[in-house]
Amino acid sequence: MPSLHITVEGDTFDALALAYYNDEKQAHVIIQANPDYCGTLVFGAGVELYIPDEAAATPPETLPPWRRET
Repeated sequence: MPSLHITVEGDTFDALALAYYNDEKQAHVIIQANPDYCGTLVFGAGVELYIPDEAAATPPETLPPWRRET
């Protein structure tokens, strides 16, 4: 189920992906859902981010071999 995350000081896309999907490599899913913040490396407190459900975090078939899990 998609959710809304309110950032705390120091949140990063990869840390959020680890927390929500148990895989920091899925950070791109959260970035794509929040394009206004794609250039943000470390968040301040109070930013609202959309977190897609886990189904959206499945890797596409076009993902290069070096980015796939083994």
